[in-house]
Amino acid sequence: MTAGVWLTPGQLSERSGVAVSTLHYYESRGLIDSRRTSGNQRRYRRDTLRRVAFVRIAQGVGVSLEDIKNALDSLPDSRVPTAEDWARLSLLWHDELTRRIEALTELRDDFSGCIGCGCLSLKSCPLANPGDVLAKEGPGPRRLPVRGD
Repeated sequence: MTAGVWLTPGQLSERSGVAVSTLHYYESRGLIDSRRTSGNQRRYRRDTLRRVAFVRIAQGVGVSLEDIKNALDSLPDSRVPTAEDWARLSLLWHDELTRRIEALTELRDDFSGCIGCGCLSLKSCPLANPGDVLAKEGPGPRRLPVRGD
């Protein structure tokens, strides 16, 4: 292995700000991969830093590890991903992230209205469900955004 191209788990952890145990977990989930030295020590390619950053950012906006893995699986294994590869990958989530932003904006606005008015009226509150009329739509929350709805 060429020095400078490969990082130890400690180096990757330090550079990425992610605990070594989390890196091992990501590896067990297939999000990143490592090679083993003749002494059976893990070594990560330097471009794994980008993958780890991508995972952390995607997790931060609520993308599941399964969806992250599917996206990362679309990147080439034979070479370091290019800017075009990353741009293509980001387009996969554009519409989904837009839907989430809209749902969160609606939720924020509904909460602001309820908190601001102070009426505490379940009859007029847009989040209330008088008479359980929303039961016909199925189980779980119906007016608040739920991941996967």
